[in-house]
Amino acid sequence: MDKQQDFVLRTIEEQGVRFVRLWFTDVTGTLKSVAVAPAEIEGAFTEGIGFDGSAIEGFARVSEADMLVHPDPDTFQVLPWRGDVDQTARMFCDVRTPDGQPSPTDPRHVLRRTLERAAGEGFTFFVHPEIEFYLLQHDNFRQGIAPVDEAGYFDNVPGGTAHNFRRRAVRILEELGISVEFSHHEGGPGQNEIDLRYADALDMADNIMTFRTVIKEVAIEQGVHATFMPKPMWQHPGSGMHTHLSLFEGDENVFYDPSAEHQLSTTGRRFVAGLLRHAPEITAVTNQWVNSYKRLWGGDEAPSYVCWGHSNRSALVRIPRYKPSKSSSARVEYRAMDSAANPYLAFSLLLAAGLKGIEGEYELPAEALDDVWQMTPRERQVLGYTPLPTSLKEAITLMEDSELVAETLGEQVFSYFLANKREEWNGYRAQVTDYELEHSFRAL
Repeated sequence: MDKQQDFVLRTIEEQGVRFVRLWFTDVTGTLKSVAVAPAEIEGAFTEGIGFDGSAIEGFARVSEADMLVHPDPDTFQVLPWRGDVDQTARMFCDVRTPDGQPSPTDPRHVLRRTLERAAGEGFTFFVHPEIEFYLLQHDNFRQGIAPVDEAGYFDNVPGGTAHNFRRRAVRILEELGISVEFSHHEGGPGQNEIDLRYADALDMADNIMTFRTVIKEVAIEQGVHATFMPKPMWQHPGSGMHTHLSLFEGDENVFYDPSAEHQLSTTGRRFVAGLLRHAPEITAVTNQWVNSYKRLWGGDEAPSYVCWGHSNRSALVRIPRYKPSKSSSARVEYRAMDSAANPYLAFSLLLAAGLKGIEGEYELPAEALDDVWQMTPRERQVLGYTPLPTSLKEAITLMEDSELVAETLGEQVFSYFLANKREEWNGYRAQVTDYELEHSFRAL
């Protein structure tokens, strides 16, 4: 037993932890959990805990149902919202087959495999997400969606629900070892944003899954409802997860070149070119829900066209310049991804697309200098700004033909993800919506 495993066992005993939740996600990014008694943890480290993989979305066929979760001791944390009664901890897990091999359908393994590929080229991949979500007065959408406030971007609302909520959520996140950079009210009524401090992509994907759980738990505690739905209200901004990306070689940020335009190195430019070229085919994963396309094509600063710009918030990829003299802060911002994406798969594809640009020495197209949303269709066409998929159906079609996505996700995740999204689209397409009834029921 290694030192970290021993630390976990001692902490469980010293703090009187009664339950340990073993966490992992299915292919769509839904968090799964099994609670085990402390006496079982030592065996879990060495042998794993068995479960029926055929009952989890995308994990295994019935004939290959036996699977094991192996807890990662580095992710051990006591859950602070549980209080002192029946203290509970959690660990993220790696999913393996009975012969001890990593499960090809484990999203965490997909990301780990992509990071190992980057490491083989000398790179470490860091990410920094800006996570948006809505706070609503209740969870019954049939009674109407009622935000907890009518505030807007950066508004200070004395005594407001959102202030208390963010303060409590940030405190819990920091107790869990998740560093927060900023928190503030966003543009929509009841909409909030919390930005997590830079971390390597695997730790950050784990952090995002923990973040979503914390937000939901604090909402229940405070009698409100939190949703990461990309576009819960048509007339208000959607919830994105603008994600800042950077590559390091050791301590050197390879995106930084003080003598280059926007201080973006050749490697950085090729990485951005890779993101742009492959953006349409990875959008089914970065924006995986039917509702995601209401955000992408609903205005309110969501990117709809493939282009890049320096401090241009209408572009898909933005080159921020908050601290131009600080090499470690050089990064690129991918603005399409929403808060409901599976972070393990999405980060895998963003990294794979960027690496493809570096390996293929892709040329970066001309920068978008003007507001892309204000251009005419003809102007965008002349400038070569192709649209992102306009629906989940279109995104699926583009993903189906993508060698990059198939290679990165692996055959089983690729096939299952497509099948799951086709089913979602077909279910959505068959619905008769309130819009149709309001506009046609009496008139036709």
